[in-house]
Amino acid sequence: MLRVLIYATEVASYNCYSHGRTYLWSAANLIHYLAVHTLEVQQLKEELSSIGLLDFDNTTSHVLASITACIQLLENLSHISAEDRKNIIHMKIRDQVTAQSTDYARDATISTMRKTKFMHARALFGSIQDKKDAHIMVTVGQEVISNKILLDDLLKAGADIIRINCAHDDPSIWSEIIRLVKHSSQMQEKPCRVLMDLAGPKLRTGPLKSGPRVIKISPKKDAKGDVIFPSQVYLSPAGCCPPAHISPDAVLFLEGDRLFQEIEVGVVLGFVDARGRKRSLKVSEKLSVFSGHGYIAECSRTAYVGCNTTLFIEGKKKKKAINGKIVNVPPAEQFVRLQVGDLLTILRDSSLSGDELGGTSIGSPKITCPSGRLFDSVKPGDPIAFDDGKIWGVIQGAGINEIVVSITHASPKGSKLGSEKSINIPKSEMKFEGLTSKDLVDLEFVAANADMVGISFIRDVHDVTVVMQELKKRKLQNLGVVLKIETRGAFENLPLLLLEAMQYPNPLGVMIARGDLAVECEWQQLASIQDEILSICSAAHVPVIWATQVLESLTKSGIPTRAEITDATNGMRANCIMLNKGKHIVEAVSALDSMSKTRSTGKLKTLPRPPLFSNF
Repeated sequence: MLRVLIYATEVASYNCYSHGRTYLWSAANLIHYLAVHTLEVQQLKEELSSIGLLDFDNTTSHVLASITACIQLLENLSHISAEDRKNIIHMKIRDQVTAQSTDYARDATISTMRKTKFMHARALFGSIQDKKDAHIMVTVGQEVISNKILLDDLLKAGADIIRINCAHDDPSIWSEIIRLVKHSSQMQEKPCRVLMDLAGPKLRTGPLKSGPRVIKISPKKDAKGDVIFPSQVYLSPAGCCPPAHISPDAVLFLEGDRLFQEIEVGVVLGFVDARGRKRSLKVSEKLSVFSGHGYIAECSRTAYVGCNTTLFIEGKKKKKAINGKIVNVPPAEQFVRLQVGDLLTILRDSSLSGDELGGTSIGSPKITCPSGRLFDSVKPGDPIAFDDGKIWGVIQGAGINEIVVSITHASPKGSKLGSEKSINIPKSEMKFEGLTSKDLVDLEFVAANADMVGISFIRDVHDVTVVMQELKKRKLQNLGVVLKIETRGAFENLPLLLLEAMQYPNPLGVMIARGDLAVECEWQQLASIQDEILSICSAAHVPVIWATQVLESLTKSGIPTRAEITDATNGMRANCIMLNKGKHIVEAVSALDSMSKTRSTGKLKTLPRPPLFSNF
């Protein structure tokens, strides 16, 4: 035990005092944690635990203070004299710490270190509201602009941090999102911070040819082809999205106020679809929304509705002249369908026409990747993954402008690969530039509008240095910094990344980006990796964001799986849990908020008890 403490204090001299005052004790504690974990202490752990003196797993945020307190207890139990205690402890241990810093010997108590950890989390995320265990972060995009009540609903449900991904949309959309966030926050008198993730040097598939602007409306049918349920279609003026609590099969925007004013429950709207087939919609319900109202209509036959499809009221001749056109139909998402054994060609030239890309009946499917780093980094035999690991392949040939991939893993019926999907090369040596030119431009916007900036695809200390120097150059010492751990390099270098970042005064946090991390480090290791990240960050008093696929089934379908409920609860060991967007995002936030409050207030004690214990 004494050897552990001496070793920890000696290693703590490693550059601790080059760190700013904000993170001085935190950096020292991280080094103590690392020092203890370099020693073979498993037997010591078991022996101390067995007599109830010290559980190393619960000392990560106050390592040295816990070990010192344990030694004092052991001395008391063994009746060591005060003189011997002075010789053993004061001279060998405390003098070493005092020689490094009198303040540390006085201030680094268990309670002080716990308070420091709490203060660092509050500096980054703000004060936690409503007695929750963790903050709730939600990723949003331009959908909150067209559905103006969505942000209100998210904040009411329990969200207190909004995340914007700079890889999507543009500053005009970001500005409007942030304006809406601030408005909702002020109206509800609930604080809400904004995190903006820089896109970083992430590899993605390039654009594919835009599909036709057509929506397919299909009723639910049984095995015989008979209609069980008609399709639910939401009709509204352009730009007025449906309320968050409903999930229609299709949303159609009508141009023409005159027709919309004539619509009422029970009327039938006729139209000729994109294939020339006569179809109809029966209006079944009127719904009030933030900016007016909309209607639910039912369609009992398959229809293809495109831009300029004209609707009219059936059964009333005088009203057939009153019509309205469908507008703002988004282009259908295009994709390449890949099966095991296919040869996929990745091209460097993003200027190729859409007709040259995608899957064709002649030749292999083709996609592009606009980043030259992919072509400079891979060699034959290297594995490659697409779309967060849904598709895997092996590089068969690699040239300056073209890569050929043999697909080794895909869905039995073929997996879809569309534009803007992730590309990972976990075994290839790839040098990133830290901040891209786009990141530097976006950083100016982030600094002026957001509370935190997320740094994507950090790999080594140099990347952190570049980022922090850019912030220092712009005098952004108060901007929160979130290091996203999504590569093997970032995980393996995490202690060094933290020690480097802690030399600056910016509020600091870490995001466990489990999507890319699982692909880069293999999913079998993900559970142990995320636990190790939590422990290291706890030792450094750095708050953590638990991200990727949290309550994903609930968010998308409205029904959670058992596994994701326990995953979300497990994630509450972190300081913040991140949810991604989906049809049922408000319900997911509300569920997570309820789970967090239950953990925080100990309401589990009030739940029904098994009969065996009912009489106790």
